[in-house]
Amino acid sequence: MEPQQSGMKVEYGMKVTHVEFIDEKILDEERIARIRESLEPVIEKNQEGQLLLNFVNVKFMTSAMLGLLVRVHKKVGERGGKLSLCNVTPGIRKVFEITKLTKIFDIS
Repeated sequence: MEPQQSGMKVEYGMKVTHVEFIDEKILDEERIARIRESLEPVIEKNQEGQLLLNFVNVKFMTSAMLGLLVRVHKKVGERGGKLSLCNVTPGIRKVFEITKLTKIFDIS
């Protein structure tokens, strides 16, 4: 996986595209905008495959990032793909539970 300036690494597989966020904190709008811009071509290239977002390094993120994830989920679904999240810390998972986003996202 190659690190990108967007704060994430992308690895394309046959059926799964793996995106690993490398920042510990995803807090500011500028960073979220860069992530959004970097994810758009990944979603296009992924098409009907699975997109796996790996939060192994992320300890904190804002509600704006949650909004981005909802938009990514919608775009991936529109293309016939599936979005999954993995390595979500208990603290961040709690936010997904409180906001009822665990009903939308496949979180492992």
